[in-house]
Amino acid sequence: MLEWPRPLPLEDERVRLLHEVGRELERNFEAKAANLVKSCGKSAVKLVELVTRHFPGFRDHSVYKGHQVFLYKRAQIFVADLHGAFKGHSYGEFHDIGSITIFADYIVPAVLRHIGVLNYSPSLATIVESNSEIDSGTEEEVELRACSIHAVEKIRELIQRKSGKQVLSVELDLWLWSFGIQFPSLPHHRTLSIYY
Repeated sequence: MLEWPRPLPLEDERVRLLHEVGRELERNFEAKAANLVKSCGKSAVKLVELVTRHFPGFRDHSVYKGHQVFLYKRAQIFVADLHGAFKGHSYGEFHDIGSITIFADYIVPAVLRHIGVLNYSPSLATIVESNSEIDSGTEEEVELRACSIHAVEKIRELIQRKSGKQVLSVELDLWLWSFGIQFPSLPHHRTLSIYY
């Protein structure tokens, strides 16, 4: 149906998640995504909370050394996409859009490594450069994603301190991602996951 040029990873799981979204929208939001968005009161944080509460497929979290880590990549990118598509108005107006972090997947860590912001241990570098898979939820995968979020937050703070300009994490994410996709040979970690 999508005419995807190659096999779609986790295709059955993606179909299940689409059905999950449709059923939950019918059950709680009169079958309209617009009602979900309206119910957040123009709060990006509340919309992320609503999405992760109502749609289990968006609950991107792991246990890392005994602590639960919430990354919520897809829930946050949903909010950021609305903000961008509606240019901060109507369904894209959020008074707290600055609370949304980057959308940690595989491109941003690769770009941060490429520009010297992140350094990988020799063992992690070997795994990444050999195109070996890193399982979802492992220490390495959580560290890559969480350190990317932390690094971009520090970059954002530095930009604000040095220039006096407020930059959103979602804007930095878009810049880093756009840079990264220009270099398809950039070594990146490989994780098969519904959260990317």
